[in-house]
Amino acid sequence: MKRPLILVLVLAALIAAAGAAAYYYVGRGRTLPPGFAFGNGRIEATQVDVATKAAGRVLDVLAEEGDFVNRGQVVAHMDVQETEAALRTAEAQASQARQSRDTATHVVEQRKGELELAAKELERQETLLARGFATEQKVDQYRTTRLTAAAALAAAQSSLAASESAIRAAEAEVDRLTRMVADGTLVAPKSGRVIYRLAEPGEVLGSGGKVLTLIDLSDVYMTIFLPAVEAGALALGAEARLLLEPLPDRAVPANVSFVSARAQFTPKQVETQRERDRMMFRVKLKVPQALVEKYLDHVKTGVTGIGYVRLDPKAAWPDWLQSDLVREAAQ
Repeated sequence: MKRPLILVLVLAALIAAAGAAAYYYVGRGRTLPPGFAFGNGRIEATQVDVATKAAGRVLDVLAEEGDFVNRGQVVAHMDVQETEAALRTAEAQASQARQSRDTATHVVEQRKGELELAAKELERQETLLARGFATEQKVDQYRTTRLTAAAALAAAQSSLAASESAIRAAEAEVDRLTRMVADGTLVAPKSGRVIYRLAEPGEVLGSGGKVLTLIDLSDVYMTIFLPAVEAGALALGAEARLLLEPLPDRAVPANVSFVSARAQFTPKQVETQRERDRMMFRVKLKVPQALVEKYLDHVKTGVTGIGYVRLDPKAAWPDWLQSDLVREAAQ
């Protein structure tokens, strides 16, 4: 006797649930006309990590979870005292290299003068030798002097070139350390809301260590899944509507921004029509950025709802998928 009673209660519950669903969708006139498709989903946004470029200790974190930060806003600092000390050393070395270059430049000018004088003296002695007023030994001495002056000039020029190379190396090191000091100030790469604070002051992070995670509110969308027949008929840019659980009577406008080229749920065999109908494709419905920016304080990820897409461009949206937000986005 207990088993039939249980079956009766289960049937009664199913009938009641069916009646409630019929009341919600039919009684309220929420029937979806031909030319449309729908799927369950949730509001999502692109996540952006704020991370360190080099290993170091976190000095401070200036943002909390839930805070909205603008692009370029400083959100954290790394301890860069050692890097700043190395930068001062590199700047001193660069200054020393410039002084060495100046000294080498003066030496080159001096050696040029000595070579020029030695060349003139040699020419003068060779003239005197031709007239019989100088000896061959004297001419050989001036030839040696000229060769010595030329060698000294070449050495001075090599020293000048080495000084120039030292300056370039020192300046490159200064630039590298300057960038490292600048990288110690972490800024938000995009405007968004902080959803995770992953590091605290005093923590030592490795290269690429994450400090904050933001959600990029310029790219807010809902992901739904449609069968192959409906996904194949869907065009990029097609109109869409979102009904969210917190706003069940206020449709949010959107557009199809992406249709996956591969099925997300694909059976092992797809030879039959029944198996092909089980293939589901991921579809992204993007909310207009202008609308997101206007209602930025109300935008939250993770909110569930239903996404509706228009497969037939000539099909008219039902009244219950029209709202002030749709009209506002159309203006």
